[in-house]
Amino acid sequence: MSVEVKMPAVRGRLTASAPLAPLVWFKSGGVARWLFEPADVDDLSAFLADLDPAVPVMALGLGSNLIVRDGGYRGVVVRLGKAFSFARAEGETLVCGGGTSGILVSSTARDAGLAGLEFLRSIPGTVGGFVRMNGGAYGRETKDVLVSCVVVLRDGAVVTLPVDELGYSYRHSRLPDGAIVVEATFTGSPGDPAAIQGEMDRIAAAREESQPLRSKTGGSTFKNPQGHKAWELIDAAGCRGLRIGDAQVSSKHCNFLLNLGAATSADIEALGEEVRARVKATSGIELEWEIQRVGVAQ
Repeated sequence: MSVEVKMPAVRGRLTASAPLAPLVWFKSGGVARWLFEPADVDDLSAFLADLDPAVPVMALGLGSNLIVRDGGYRGVVVRLGKAFSFARAEGETLVCGGGTSGILVSSTARDAGLAGLEFLRSIPGTVGGFVRMNGGAYGRETKDVLVSCVVVLRDGAVVTLPVDELGYSYRHSRLPDGAIVVEATFTGSPGDPAAIQGEMDRIAAAREESQPLRSKTGGSTFKNPQGHKAWELIDAAGCRGLRIGDAQVSSKHCNFLLNLGAATSADIEALGEEVRARVKATSGIELEWEIQRVGVAQ
């Protein structure tokens, strides 16, 4: 992609050659050709409408569940900031910005006495990622609580999509490439705030006990194959603690990869592929990546 591509005027912040490693959980990877932090939905819409259609666009939330390859992303990375981080109760629904964390969603629901959204407390990401990937945990998925979402399409059009138009399946939606979720409406049911907090505490404790939360990681690496748990297959293949350079399979939870310090994204991705090969060899099952891998190799 030529650096001479003309960028539209913006009211937000547009940065060329922006390092992405500080913005992702693995703390590895290259730069974005451009990083755009829009001022609001109108700013994002106008920017995409005026942007050369040949320039690829991707959204970045909290940077979990993502490997940015070492050669970086040769397009525009859109990062939704404070203007997109909000949650407000409207009756038995919760309207949230695309940049809102799962913790803010669940705690706002608790304060409003809305039960059923507690599981979002445990997903390390933002509403935009939940909606795109049908994020889930502890027996529930985004599709179970989503009413509709507002997205800005790659051509700048702003559209509202009901949940039944998203084509949800396990960790997948049919949202088009380049579409960015700027708002979502979730539904809950009346509940006691103390009981809701109790369920959030239970989920947080279970996650703390089973996952390497204080490490450079990307969350769950592989999807659970039907009828199996990915971590059990990885463990049975002898991959617990396996290393390539400073990339390691977590000894605490085998479906998490870690950056022990100086791992490159190539190290992390190569480790994941080695895990896939060993699982295929021992079980005949081919693991699918859950972590998104974007950009180009160095």
